[in-house]
Amino acid sequence: MSHSETAIRAAIDGFVEPCLRQTLGQARAVTQLSLDGSNLRLALELGFPVAGYGPQLAASLAAYLRSAGFADLDLTVALTSRIVAHSVQRNLKPLAGVSNVVAVASGKGGVGKSTVAANLALAWAAEGARVGILDADIYGPSQPLMMGLAGQRPDSPDGKHIRPLEAHGIKVMSIGFLVEAAQALVWRGPMATQALTQLLNDTQWGELDYLVVDMPPGTGDIQLTLSQRVPVAGAVIVTTPQDIALSDARKGLAMFEKVSVPVLGVVENMSLHVCSQCGHAEHIFGVGGGARMAAEHGVRLLGELPLEAAIREEADGGRPSVVAAPGSPRADAYLHMARNVAGALAARGRDRSALFPKIVVEES
Repeated sequence: MSHSETAIRAAIDGFVEPCLRQTLGQARAVTQLSLDGSNLRLALELGFPVAGYGPQLAASLAAYLRSAGFADLDLTVALTSRIVAHSVQRNLKPLAGVSNVVAVASGKGGVGKSTVAANLALAWAAEGARVGILDADIYGPSQPLMMGLAGQRPDSPDGKHIRPLEAHGIKVMSIGFLVEAAQALVWRGPMATQALTQLLNDTQWGELDYLVVDMPPGTGDIQLTLSQRVPVAGAVIVTTPQDIALSDARKGLAMFEKVSVPVLGVVENMSLHVCSQCGHAEHIFGVGGGARMAAEHGVRLLGELPLEAAIREEADGGRPSVVAAPGSPRADAYLHMARNVAGALAARGRDRSALFPKIVVEES
């Protein structure tokens, strides 16, 4: 059976890309299409890191084409990414060299927010992006331990700026690098906020596609001030399925909405417990809470992550699951979540502020 390129192009343009939740036509992702007999060659450019995504997307696209009546085509997909800067709060300027700041937040502590933030950053790096992570949890910094950098200190090349440490291919900065591990920071809100804004602005991040900010838990003065001062392209809300966690997570989501930070979606952590001895799976914190919350607020459910002893052990050992156990179900869950987060961000409007001239009004 012969098909016209026009018919095939129309079908492909109608394919809904799972991470973007847009059609390839809406995303303007098709950069090349060639048909030689039954051999279809397709070049796609997506707005998120795709280093390991090609085979999965090609299989989904091939299945879609078969269902659309193009079962006899032999499909080859070449996949590339182009990550652009997205808009931030209107009163703030994006960080120099950093395309997108993504805040990972929770309404309360104990939901695994820092573990999610670490694996999110590492998953993006594994997919080919340039990534950094800022540990903004000033009273309980955990990224130095999770990244295997505990006890290390960053240096300053000029006495004014800080050179971040690096681990597993990403750049890392935390207040935990600057104080003793056993030292308690007894700081009031304004002092803590000032310290964090300095860490953000004085760190030599270089060129990054994504900077993940591991926010402090809660919705108090520090969190609100950070949301107003840090140029954020999107926020991710981490919760567990438990009702009390969901109640607090809703407050975190509302806080970002009030300061005009777009919420990319909800991550349900500790969704399913898998017994390390017998493999029995159980929803010990409830079922479907994250999905209900996402539906109530009109945002995406970005991922449902398991509760496993190995995840805690790997994070405590300085090698989170994405780098400690690549290809495992738990690492794949984080990778799937990271693609959804990046896809949700890519589907947003890009930052076009640089296209417009600055207007200065002078009084005569």
